[in-house]
Amino acid sequence: MNSPANGAHGGPAKGIAPDLERRVGLVVDTLARWLALAGGLVLIALTVMSVISIVGRSLVGVSDFWPLSVMGPVTGDFELVEAGCAFAVFAFLPWCQMRRGHVTVDVFVSALGPRARAALTLAGNILLAVTAVLIAWRLWLGMLDKKAYSETTFILQMPSWWGYAAAMVGAVMFAVVSAYTIWRSLNEMLGDGERA
Repeated sequence: MNSPANGAHGGPAKGIAPDLERRVGLVVDTLARWLALAGGLVLIALTVMSVISIVGRSLVGVSDFWPLSVMGPVTGDFELVEAGCAFAVFAFLPWCQMRRGHVTVDVFVSALGPRARAALTLAGNILLAVTAVLIAWRLWLGMLDKKAYSETTFILQMPSWWGYAAAMVGAVMFAVVSAYTIWRSLNEMLGDGERA
Protein backbone atom coordinates (compact mmCIF):
# COMPACT_ATOMS: atom_id res chain seq x y z
CA MET A 1 0.00 0.00 0.00
CA ASN A 2 1.32 3.43 -0.89
CA SER A 3 1.87 5.97 1.83
CA PRO A 4 1.04 9.62 1.15
CA ALA A 5 4.76 10.22 0.63
CA ASN A 6 4.88 7.66 -2.16
CA GLY A 7 3.74 8.11 -5.71
CA ALA A 8 1.21 5.88 -7.47
CA HIS A 9 3.97 3.44 -8.45
CA GLY A 10 5.39 3.06 -4.93
CA GLY A 11 8.36 5.40 -5.41
CA PRO A 12 8.82 8.72 -3.65
CA ALA A 13 6.21 11.32 -4.51
CA LYS A 14 7.36 13.95 -7.00
CA GLY A 15 6.75 17.65 -6.94
CA ILE A 16 7.25 20.58 -4.63
CA ALA A 17 6.82 19.43 -1.02
CA PRO A 18 4.05 16.94 -1.89
CA ASP A 19 3.43 15.91 1.74
CA LEU A 20 3.03 19.53 2.81
CA GLU A 21 0.84 20.22 -0.23
CA ARG A 22 -1.54 17.43 0.76
CA ARG A 23 -1.72 18.62 4.39
CA VAL A 24 -2.35 22.21 3.28
CA GLY A 25 -4.93 20.84 0.85
CA LEU A 26 -6.84 19.22 3.71
CA VAL A 27 -6.99 22.52 5.61
CA VAL A 28 -7.97 24.53 2.53
CA ASP A 29 -10.57 21.91 1.59
CA THR A 30 -12.11 22.04 5.08
CA LEU A 31 -12.27 25.84 5.08
CA ALA A 32 -13.80 25.91 1.59
CA ARG A 33 -16.37 23.28 2.60
CA TRP A 34 -17.45 25.21 5.71
CA LEU A 35 -17.69 28.45 3.76
CA ALA A 36 -19.88 26.75 1.13
CA LEU A 37 -22.09 25.35 3.89
CA ALA A 38 -22.41 28.85 5.37
CA GLY A 39 -23.41 30.15 1.94
CA GLY A 40 -26.03 27.42 1.69
CA LEU A 41 -27.43 28.27 5.11
CA VAL A 42 -27.66 31.92 4.12
CA LEU A 43 -29.58 30.97 0.96
CA ILE A 44 -31.97 28.80 2.99
CA ALA A 45 -32.56 31.68 5.43
CA LEU A 46 -33.16 34.07 2.51
CA THR A 47 -35.63 31.62 0.97
CA VAL A 48 -37.58 31.29 4.22
CA MET A 49 -37.56 35.08 4.66
CA SER A 50 -38.78 35.58 1.08
CA VAL A 51 -41.66 33.13 1.57
CA ILE A 52 -42.65 34.88 4.82
CA SER A 53 -42.47 38.25 3.06
CA ILE A 54 -44.56 37.09 0.08
CA VAL A 55 -47.19 35.48 2.29
CA GLY A 56 -47.20 38.58 4.48
CA ARG A 57 -47.79 40.81 1.45
CA SER A 58 -50.74 38.70 0.37
CA LEU A 59 -52.32 38.87 3.84
CA VAL A 60 -52.14 42.65 4.26
CA GLY A 61 -55.66 43.89 4.92
CA VAL A 62 -57.24 40.50 4.17
CA SER A 63 -58.26 39.46 7.65
CA ASP A 64 -59.19 40.98 10.99
CA PHE A 65 -58.13 37.78 12.73
CA TRP A 66 -55.27 38.85 15.03
CA PRO A 67 -52.42 36.55 13.94
CA LEU A 68 -53.11 37.28 10.29
CA SER A 69 -53.77 40.99 10.74
CA VAL A 70 -50.22 41.64 12.00
CA MET A 71 -48.65 39.85 9.04
CA GLY A 72 -46.96 41.93 6.42
CA PRO A 73 -43.91 41.94 4.19
CA VAL A 74 -40.46 41.72 5.75
CA THR A 75 -39.04 45.22 5.85
CA GLY A 76 -36.03 45.54 3.56
CA ASP A 77 -36.36 42.03 2.16
CA PHE A 78 -34.88 42.99 -1.21
CA GLU A 79 -31.85 44.59 0.46
CA LEU A 80 -31.28 41.50 2.60
CA VAL A 81 -31.59 39.19 -0.40
CA GLU A 82 -29.11 41.32 -2.35
CA ALA A 83 -26.46 41.26 0.40
CA GLY A 84 -27.08 37.60 1.28
CA CYS A 85 -26.83 36.42 -2.33
CA ALA A 86 -23.59 38.36 -2.80
CA PHE A 87 -22.12 36.49 0.16
CA ALA A 88 -23.48 33.12 -1.01
CA VAL A 89 -22.11 33.41 -4.55
CA PHE A 90 -18.62 34.18 -3.29
CA ALA A 91 -18.94 31.48 -0.60
CA PHE A 92 -19.46 28.80 -3.26
CA LEU A 93 -16.55 29.76 -5.56
CA PRO A 94 -13.74 28.35 -3.36
CA TRP A 95 -15.48 24.98 -2.99
CA CYS A 96 -16.13 24.79 -6.72
CA GLN A 97 -12.48 25.51 -7.48
CA MET A 98 -11.22 23.05 -4.86
CA ARG A 99 -13.42 20.27 -6.27
CA ARG A 100 -12.51 21.03 -9.91
CA GLY A 101 -16.12 21.97 -10.50
CA HIS A 102 -15.62 24.71 -13.07
CA VAL A 103 -16.64 24.01 -16.64
CA THR A 104 -14.02 22.33 -18.80
CA VAL A 105 -14.03 21.20 -22.42
CA ASP A 106 -12.94 17.57 -22.16
CA VAL A 107 -13.43 16.79 -25.86
CA PHE A 108 -10.11 18.43 -26.75
CA VAL A 109 -8.06 17.00 -23.88
CA SER A 110 -9.43 13.46 -23.55
CA ALA A 111 -6.73 12.09 -25.89
CA LEU A 112 -3.94 13.67 -23.83
CA GLY A 113 -2.04 11.84 -21.13
CA PRO A 114 -2.46 12.59 -17.42
CA ARG A 115 0.60 14.86 -17.23
CA ALA A 116 -0.46 16.88 -20.28
CA ARG A 117 -3.94 17.30 -18.77
CA ALA A 118 -2.30 18.38 -15.51
CA ALA A 119 -0.24 20.95 -17.45
CA LEU A 120 -3.40 22.38 -19.05
CA THR A 121 -5.12 22.42 -15.66
CA LEU A 122 -2.10 24.25 -14.24
CA ALA A 123 -2.39 26.93 -16.93
CA GLY A 124 -6.12 27.29 -16.23
CA ASN A 125 -5.50 27.49 -12.48
CA ILE A 126 -2.92 30.23 -12.96
CA LEU A 127 -5.38 32.27 -15.03
CA LEU A 128 -8.15 31.68 -12.49
CA ALA A 129 -5.88 32.66 -9.57
CA VAL A 130 -5.02 35.93 -11.31
CA THR A 131 -8.73 36.53 -11.89
CA ALA A 132 -9.59 35.67 -8.26
CA VAL A 133 -6.98 38.11 -6.93
CA LEU A 134 -8.23 40.81 -9.31
CA ILE A 135 -11.83 40.28 -8.19
CA ALA A 136 -10.86 40.37 -4.50
CA TRP A 137 -8.81 43.54 -5.04
CA ARG A 138 -11.62 45.36 -6.87
CA LEU A 139 -14.19 44.20 -4.32
CA TRP A 140 -11.93 45.54 -1.56
CA LEU A 141 -11.68 48.92 -3.29
CA GLY A 142 -15.46 48.99 -3.81
CA MET A 143 -15.99 48.23 -0.12
CA LEU A 144 -13.63 51.03 0.92
CA ASP A 145 -15.46 53.42 -1.42
CA LYS A 146 -18.88 52.54 0.04
CA LYS A 147 -17.49 52.91 3.56
CA ALA A 148 -15.79 56.25 2.84
CA TYR A 149 -19.03 57.79 1.55
CA SER A 150 -21.14 56.23 4.35
CA GLU A 151 -23.55 54.87 1.76
CA THR A 152 -26.53 53.01 3.21
CA THR A 153 -29.38 50.95 1.84
CA PHE A 154 -32.64 52.79 1.19
CA ILE A 155 -35.06 51.01 3.52
CA LEU A 156 -33.00 49.45 6.31
CA GLN A 157 -30.32 52.15 6.30
CA MET A 158 -27.81 49.32 6.56
CA PRO A 159 -24.27 50.37 5.59
CA SER A 160 -23.72 49.20 2.00
CA TRP A 161 -20.17 48.13 2.72
CA TRP A 162 -21.43 45.29 4.95
CA GLY A 163 -22.50 43.31 1.88
CA TYR A 164 -19.10 43.94 0.29
CA ALA A 165 -17.35 42.82 3.49
CA ALA A 166 -19.37 39.60 3.60
CA ALA A 167 -18.53 38.90 -0.05
CA MET A 168 -14.85 39.66 0.65
CA VAL A 169 -14.64 36.59 2.90
CA GLY A 170 -15.46 34.34 -0.04
CA ALA A 171 -13.39 36.36 -2.52
CA VAL A 172 -10.26 36.08 -0.37
CA MET A 173 -10.85 32.37 0.17
CA PHE A 174 -11.35 31.96 -3.58
CA ALA A 175 -7.93 33.55 -4.16
CA VAL A 176 -6.34 31.31 -1.50
CA VAL A 177 -7.91 28.16 -2.96
CA SER A 178 -6.88 29.21 -6.48
CA ALA A 179 -3.29 29.68 -5.31
CA TYR A 180 -3.37 26.26 -3.66
CA THR A 181 -4.71 24.61 -6.84
CA ILE A 182 -1.69 25.96 -8.74
CA TRP A 183 0.55 24.10 -6.30
CA ARG A 184 -1.62 20.97 -6.56
CA SER A 185 -1.59 21.05 -10.38
CA LEU A 186 2.16 21.65 -10.48
CA ASN A 187 2.73 18.59 -8.31
CA GLU A 188 0.35 16.55 -10.47
CA MET A 189 2.19 17.65 -13.60
CA LEU A 190 5.58 16.76 -12.08
CA GLY A 191 4.20 13.50 -10.69
CA ASP A 192 1.83 10.94 -12.13
CA GLY A 193 -0.81 13.31 -13.49
CA GLU A 194 -4.17 14.54 -12.23
CA ARG A 195 -5.57 12.95 -9.09
CA ALA A 196 -9.14 11.79 -9.00
